[in-house]
Amino acid sequence: MKKVFPNEQLIPEVISLIEQGHTVTLPLRGFSMRPFLEDNRDKALLTKPDRLKVGDPVLAEVRPKFYVLHRIIAIDGDRVVLRGDGNLACEHCLQKDVKAAVIGFYRKKHNYIDRTDGLKWRLYSRIWLFLFPVRRYLLAFYRRVWIKCFGLI
Repeated sequence: MKKVFPNEQLIPEVISLIEQGHTVTLPLRGFSMRPFLEDNRDKALLTKPDRLKVGDPVLAEVRPKFYVLHRIIAIDGDRVVLRGDGNLACEHCLQKDVKAAVIGFYRKKHNYIDRTDGLKWRLYSRIWLFLFPVRRYLLAFYRRVWIKCFGLI
């Protein structure tokens, strides 16, 4: 039997475990990291954040009790700018609000991890960040045409 908890209850527990030095596998909810990470399909392996870098996916509290798992697109001193791969708008937080770093993702229900420090993820990250000016059109095509014809990536 699968038990579902609201993020307001689950995420603080996840953060507590991470602060104690554990790694946590978290099922992903939402569509903000589309097209490569899907709602209720993929999972993120989280750990305590170390050195934050542009391009890193992180779990951050962007408003009190509101958490997102998005990619860092800029760091300016203590300020961090985040954007989901499937989003056009940015969110902001302070470095202290970054609660976890992502080591990798379990995608497509596989039992092996796509590591964020691997060549595949780094290459994907650079290309996707570079494509931001046309991302709106790529995401619209993905939602309206690709998924209907070919399914999820």
